[in-house]
Amino acid sequence: MVSTHLFGAPHGASRFFIVLLSLLCLSSASFAEDSVVVKVGNSDFRTAHDGLIEAIESEGLVVGSILPFRDMLARTAVGDGTIPYGEAEIVQFCSAVLAAELVREDPVQLTLCPLSIALYTIKGKSSEIRLAYRSSGNATAGRLRAESLLQRIVLRAAELARLRW
Repeated sequence: MVSTHLFGAPHGASRFFIVLLSLLCLSSASFAEDSVVVKVGNSDFRTAHDGLIEAIESEGLVVGSILPFRDMLARTAVGDGTIPYGEAEIVQFCSAVLAAELVREDPVQLTLCPLSIALYTIKGKSSEIRLAYRSSGNATAGRLRAESLLQRIVLRAAELARLRW
């Protein structure tokens, strides 16, 4: 005879669901940890922006859109309206080859497209420019290629921004 618990499920099954729920809670708490941030010194926001665009285009990619994130927050601010950014924008772009690979691996990976890199400064620290992106991880070959592409672009953009070309 099998012992049952809540809703007539075997005790082993209820333990499984408790462990699964715990793992899901832990993984959702780590969302902020999947962001990669690179600080750019000895530059300004406009130069870093230009370096980012150049780094994307040097990979043979086309910028799809540039979202003026700080301005959007300022327009739609609720509550006390405190915005942590001096300047902030998100640059979106896509690689058709990489996108095709990602969705062949798993159709849900369309959520990784378009790729995006944020460029921002913190209010009161305009000389501390940051480039950031959400890591695509390394679960599949396509995700590894996306991660490598994002790393190359961010490091190249930081290098170009420091040159103040």
